Amino acid sequence: MRTRSLSLAVTLTAAAVLAATVPAVPAAARPAADGNGGHRCPQLSAGLPWYGENRERLQSVIDTYGTCSGPRSGPGRGDRPVAVFDWDNTVTKNDITDLAVAWALKHDKILRPESWSDTSPWLTEEAVRTLTEACGTEVPAGEPLPTSTDTDCTDEIFSIRSEAALTNGHDAFAGDWNSRRTLPQYAWVPQLFAGHTEAEVTAYARKSRAEALAAPVGATQRVGSHTLHAYARYYPQIVDLIRTLRKAGFEVWVDSAGATPVTVAWTGGVGVDREHTIAIRNVLDRRGRITYVQEGCGGEPDSAGGAVMPYIEGKRCRLNEEAFGVTGPDAWRKQPPEKRPVIGAGDSDTDVTIVGDATGAHLVVNRNKPELMCRAYDNADGAWVVNPMFIDPLPRKDDGYPCSTTGYTRPDGTLGPVLREDGSVIPDQADLVHGR
Repeated sequence: MRTRSLSLAVTLTAAAVLAATVPAVPAAARPAADGNGGHRCPQLSAGLPWYGENRERLQSVIDTYGTCSGPRSGPGRGDRPVAVFDWDNTVTKNDITDLAVAWALKHDKILRPESWSDTSPWLTEEAVRTLTEACGTEVPAGEPLPTSTDTDCTDEIFSIRSEAALTNGHDAFAGDWNSRRTLPQYAWVPQLFAGHTEAEVTAYARKSRAEALAAPVGATQRVGSHTLHAYARYYPQIVDLIRTLRKAGFEVWVDSAGATPVTVAWTGGVGVDREHTIAIRNVLDRRGRITYVQEGCGGEPDSAGGAVMPYIEGKRCRLNEEAFGVTGPDAWRKQPPEKRPVIGAGDSDTDVTIVGDATGAHLVVNRNKPELMCRAYDNADGAWVVNPMFIDPLPRKDDGYPCSTTGYTRPDGTLGPVLREDGSVIPDQADLVHGR
């Protein structure tokens, strides 16, 4: 399956960019003049292709749980049903954090830290030394590094971000962390923007967004010696789903492992405001500038480098706190149905907890991530909805998923079998829903 790429105009102001680049919802998705074509709830567009009966299954959940179906008491802060979406490769094709980091590196927006060790407690001594040598010390601390021309510095930064490794292949991070609550190279990205205000970083992200939406589908770019995607698109089907959910009375949240000031540059395009955007949040100093300390969750304190973040169980923790008002250690735990999302959507193992917690539908965009796909294809509760990527979908994973052996990442980072809630092992699964 492959959707047609959309011709997206880019204008000079952020508001105009939003209006020009978010896919228009076909007329079939809009309420009919007689009150939604005889339906009590708004309908998903019949003009946007979904795999199999996925649109009908999602519509059934909307019809069942939406406030449009009649007065009801549902979960959420305002007694409204909740839907939660990961962002990168769930709402948009391609990673918006990579785009923002690439733009910042190309435009000399990374400020030199006093010491690279300040940016993460898990950076190895070799990584600190390598970054110091590659980026130099001639630029005063707090001033912009010349990454647009300094290929060595740019390469080391981007290698650590993308591979958690130095350009020589050695690990950039070492030590102990809970691998179901944080990932050092993800937590490291917001640290690169320390010293800026959130407004400044959001402005950079909006510029990277405008360039990515204007670039043709398939376009790539060079960042130092690295090649990565230069384009992004909002998935029209997901835009339509979010808009339909909101019209049906759902409270829609985004729960991303990206940086807050980057993520909010995109979420407004689907009508999700900052208050409903969950992402890594850094503590600000008295001048309103980003520090190296990141906010904690579930009774865990704020920490340098991000010991907890919206990552696997961390996504559940933040959603429980912010959408359902669950505080303290309980925020890490799976809640009763009335304090869980009705729909959860994601594409990666980082999303498996918020997707799995959903009570009505677990929507999965298939990117061949083992734990998520093991649970999706096992389909223990019959509510898993798997769809190929809407743009340039991946081919069938011929060797399937090693659910019974190495599909699950334990807190210590080792791999093991994926277990159902009753403790039984999910058998290996074939890849059944793919692009070609």
